[in-house]
Amino acid sequence: MTSVADRAALDEPSARPLAGMPEVIDHVAVARLYGEPLFAMPQDLYIPPDALEVFLEAFEGPLDLLLYLIRKQNFNILDIPMAAVTRQYLVYVDEIRGRNLELAAEYLLMAAMLIEIKSRMLLPPKKVAQGQEPEDPRAELVRRLLEYEQMKLAAARLNAVPQLGRDFLKAEVTIEQSLHQRFPDVHIADLQEAWRDILKRAKLIQHHHITRAELSVREHMSMVLKKLQGRRFVEFEDLFDAASGVPVLVVTFIALLELAKETLIEITQAEVYAPIYVRLAYSPS
Repeated sequence: MTSVADRAALDEPSARPLAGMPEVIDHVAVARLYGEPLFAMPQDLYIPPDALEVFLEAFEGPLDLLLYLIRKQNFNILDIPMAAVTRQYLVYVDEIRGRNLELAAEYLLMAAMLIEIKSRMLLPPKKVAQGQEPEDPRAELVRRLLEYEQMKLAAARLNAVPQLGRDFLKAEVTIEQSLHQRFPDVHIADLQEAWRDILKRAKLIQHHHITRAELSVREHMSMVLKKLQGRRFVEFEDLFDAASGVPVLVVTFIALLELAKETLIEITQAEVYAPIYVRLAYSPS
């Protein structure tokens, strides 16, 4: 990829092809710049030293680098050749010290530990009781490496599991629809309480005339529907005529129940202990 500095250098007179030079096919020219063939690389082309830096491996920490060196050389992790591993490790540490001193600090600590283990292995082993094996200076390092490798393999298995947002997306569907206001349902206990209040008022103004009358539930159903016609809401108590006597009230109440059963009317209540209202059932056109 050509950088801005490279393009500026290529724009110099020495970098341009000679005027009047005929066009040639691509495999004869060294390169092409903006469609023009170049027959020789420019002599004054400047490339910064860091422009061609390539990082072949990226490590997550000292243990990651150490494990990489051991696995790359096919060393037995339970019998690490400390001299070879320490030498390769220090080569990498010298490389990163020139670029990032803060990053190199963690690796320098591990390098010091490797040198210490290497030095301890050169010393005669400490005397131990008969039948016991001498302590291996590499034991603690091997334990840490094995634990790290287990965690790394487990993380790789978890990363291979399909993840939402990375490997697949969740299907979402939005449905727009008009929402109708829904009133809370009237409980049977509220309806009973309202009915008892009507009966109490009816007994206060009841007459003692004994008459015989035939009352039709269907007729009172029609009367209720007629009262609701053209009105948005009618209060439950307004549908009863207390002066007409208890029999008429009973028949009217039965007519209301029949209309509700046949879904011809709706009995609603805005909130708890609020007045009960009756209206014609909504029928979509």
